[in-house]
Amino acid sequence: MNEMVISEIMKMGLIASSLRRRGCLYGIVLVLIPCTVLIVVIGTDYTTEQSMSQRMAEFQMRMQYLESMYRTKQEDVAILSQYLRLAVNGGRGVGGSSTSSTDGVNISSLANLDLLEGLSADSRSLIRNVTSSVRLAENLKLPTAFHFLPHLLDDSASLQPSFIESKKRQGVSIVLGIPTVKRDKQSYLVETIDNLISNMDEEEQNDTMVVVYVGEADLDYVKLVAHHIRNRFGSYIDSGFLEIIAPSASYYPNMNNLRQTLNDSLERVRWRSKQNLDFAFLMAYAQPKGAFYLQLEDDILTKKGFVTIMKNFALEKTAMKEHSNWFVLDFCQLGFIGKMFKSADLPWLITFFQMFYNDKPVDWLLYHLIYTKVCSVEKDGKSCKQEMTKLWIHYRPSLFQHIGTQSSLRGKVQKLKDKQFGKIPNFHPHRNPPANVRSGIQPYKSYTLQKAYAGDSFFWGLMPQPGDLIEFRFKQPTIVRRYLFRSGNFEQPSDRFYNTTVEVLPAGSNASAISATLPYNLTKDGFLVVGSFNNYGIAEGVIDSKIGKLKELRLHVNSDSQNWVILREIYLQSNSVR
Repeated sequence: MNEMVISEIMKMGLIASSLRRRGCLYGIVLVLIPCTVLIVVIGTDYTTEQSMSQRMAEFQMRMQYLESMYRTKQEDVAILSQYLRLAVNGGRGVGGSSTSSTDGVNISSLANLDLLEGLSADSRSLIRNVTSSVRLAENLKLPTAFHFLPHLLDDSASLQPSFIESKKRQGVSIVLGIPTVKRDKQSYLVETIDNLISNMDEEEQNDTMVVVYVGEADLDYVKLVAHHIRNRFGSYIDSGFLEIIAPSASYYPNMNNLRQTLNDSLERVRWRSKQNLDFAFLMAYAQPKGAFYLQLEDDILTKKGFVTIMKNFALEKTAMKEHSNWFVLDFCQLGFIGKMFKSADLPWLITFFQMFYNDKPVDWLLYHLIYTKVCSVEKDGKSCKQEMTKLWIHYRPSLFQHIGTQSSLRGKVQKLKDKQFGKIPNFHPHRNPPANVRSGIQPYKSYTLQKAYAGDSFFWGLMPQPGDLIEFRFKQPTIVRRYLFRSGNFEQPSDRFYNTTVEVLPAGSNASAISATLPYNLTKDGFLVVGSFNNYGIAEGVIDSKIGKLKELRLHVNSDSQNWVILREIYLQSNSVR
């Protein structure tokens, strides 16, 4: 072999050695962590046995997550070591004799083989740089994704995201996966993300992350969706809480060559087959990021504190001997919504979806996987069901509700609702500073502005006209630090404010003087324009402290509307209200 090849092999050896040392380090960590935790547990006076059991269950979940990460590192070591042996043997030849560079197979041509699946980018790059020809040994090859999805071999980038916006956050408790695709009519994606965030507190957000998977091959459309998400949730992307990914177009097989199964139309077969592949990609991406993975959809609502409820339920079941080996925790009775898995168990699902993506819908595949785990032809249906309930555990009442009516399958209307979720909340109450409120917009029935401001209901008014005002006149001058108005709701999403501004009247200062020093426009009657409603019917912002106390804050409609208007949330954050 020439010097360059020897140099490359030496580098490979160093990397393999380094990975083996890391493997040892991971092994030491996996031994020391349990001992440390046991010492802490033994030395701590817990008030209840349940508290201690839940702490041990949480530790167990974290250990499973670390073990799955350790196995990933072991795979890298094994694959790299195998290539190192091939390189060395290729130089010696059979029986130690040297071989010419034309006798073997070029290692650089092996970069697309299924043996490289899962290898880290650095290791793959190193292997591609080795130009020596080697003779391949007879090695046992286990099936991989390429056996079930052979089209992936046609493009080396088929398993790489075509778009990714990420701060590489990792190690959270729960990863929420939201797959989304282009819909013919209304999209609920932004409302869904907004609802998830609004129902988490800061501590829950710090221990959670959301991955939005845009399942479209059209990169321009993907970037458009990402742009809308960043405009609305830019700070959450920058913090690492929210990520956006999209698959390569070559990830999908030729959808016109699918087998028609279950007597479904080809269009429906394409739809459910693609959904299976989308879920598999999203799960594979999310697996190393957290201990648990929760599958959601892009048109759902949830309940306040759902993250803490799910985590406590998972730890409670893990601490119970009968249910400690649970496979799925079900927080919604519909389809695949609200299904939570241990990240360490996701390879089971991913592989199952890849094997049978063309055969059945995703929720059916989940059922069959669990059925296969615990049922047999020798057991009757009752025994099988009992065993399955140990692996598939339902939580009641449901934490998630499906709100979309237009399915992502063209022409399909989806009106299913989870009856265990309860009534969908139509408004969000807040304590606001004392004020006299009024509006020229006629209310519908008893849905008055006064009740909305007091947090007793929501405001529902007839079609707004240009010049209509919604006025909040404070009973005494008040400092308002922040404002938030949400219009429309999930049942009437089009009943929102369009082309409407948020305006304030300072109490003790000259508004024109403030306008000269701050970037606010001034109305003819002396109000400062501090904000406006966006395309999602939301107005929110911070009011500059230089404005001081306010006499009044108002919403000013500037154009005709073809819809009625709903104001479901009014929040004026002031020093007088905590």
